[in-house]
Amino acid sequence: MDRLRKVFDNLKPKFSTGGKYENWWTIFDVIENFFYSSSRRTFGLLHIRDASDVQRIMVTVMAATIPAAFYGMYNIGFQALSGASGGGGEFTNDWHFIFINLLCGYDPNSFFDCLWFGACYFLPIYAVTFVVGIGWEMVFAKIRNHEISEGAFVTTILFALCCPPDVPLWQVAMGISFGIVIGKEIFGGTGKNFLNPALTGRVFLYFAYPTYWSGDSVWTALDGYSSPTILGIGAQEGLSGIQTNYSWLEAFIGSIPGSAGETSALFIFLGLLMLLWTRVASWRIVLGVLFGTLITSLLFNAIGSETNPMFNLTFIWHIVVGGYAFGLAFMAVEPVTGSHTNSGRWIYGVLIGIMVVLIRVINPAFPEGMMLAILFANLFSPLIDHYVKESNIKRRLKIQASHE
Repeated sequence: MDRLRKVFDNLKPKFSTGGKYENWWTIFDVIENFFYSSSRRTFGLLHIRDASDVQRIMVTVMAATIPAAFYGMYNIGFQALSGASGGGGEFTNDWHFIFINLLCGYDPNSFFDCLWFGACYFLPIYAVTFVVGIGWEMVFAKIRNHEISEGAFVTTILFALCCPPDVPLWQVAMGISFGIVIGKEIFGGTGKNFLNPALTGRVFLYFAYPTYWSGDSVWTALDGYSSPTILGIGAQEGLSGIQTNYSWLEAFIGSIPGSAGETSALFIFLGLLMLLWTRVASWRIVLGVLFGTLITSLLFNAIGSETNPMFNLTFIWHIVVGGYAFGLAFMAVEPVTGSHTNSGRWIYGVLIGIMVVLIRVINPAFPEGMMLAILFANLFSPLIDHYVKESNIKRRLKIQASHE
């Protein structure tokens, strides 16, 4: 690493102001910061000292996604290879299998076969997301003459993890472009956007190309074979139908069909614990979401319905199916688009918890719910903080007046 440090030190004058390549400083800066933390410091008379900065926060979030990402790749392969071994269909003959056949076989009992199989579908999605997303970030950094924000790296990994494994790569490029440009950059970049960029890109594709992003079945890489999602089963048959096909433990561990980053609540919550321990995530938002989900699901369970089987879906099932856990751990707690006041974080979290159950149960056309619930709460976040601040001011003025 000392040799690499010397390489960057020798190149830096050429990219700095007055250097031969000063116009390409933003690109050099992001590559250097990928390997080393920034050496720049503030020297003003008044400033806040804290161990946290944007780079540290974003690196922590990316590290927290690693367990879910690796398990998700394994699970993609496991679901496909298990389906093939069970006689459910034949493998499609596309370019993915050129790479699959290089290193692995088709044994569902082989951890490496399953992992490599899933990687051959997930890694191209992430590669396209990364190149296009960081490309847009560089363009706007150049236009505004500022550094490239590390937030773009987190946006790319979160967006890739919630993509279906068979999504066309041109849709991946279009989705991350929409999320970064429309969801963030046109509002001024990181820290000024009010919508989560990864979710903005995903919801755009969700409505623009619904046949690829929604439905009652998910991809398995097999011709003539499909596997219904848990929420798809729930919308048709309710809790009894879900329990006939999957146990709660299977759903919690993640041995179920779904996108790479969303299947395993176990590994997602391990990442969430890391974010809570490092104080990157707000525990108030997390508990608020869980509380809102619990109260609303209990209410629907008590009401019941003869025509809508989703009324019977219990709290413990809500938190392990669909994108609930992934959204809770990595989207709802996102510091820019969420509420910033302590009281506001409770309200913000409860609002998400209520909305996700309302969307899943009342509107069966959108059985997922978590994505739309978080974006809905993003819109109300500034309003929530405004009224919380106004309430605090009035309370303090009232206390001050009582002492005079």
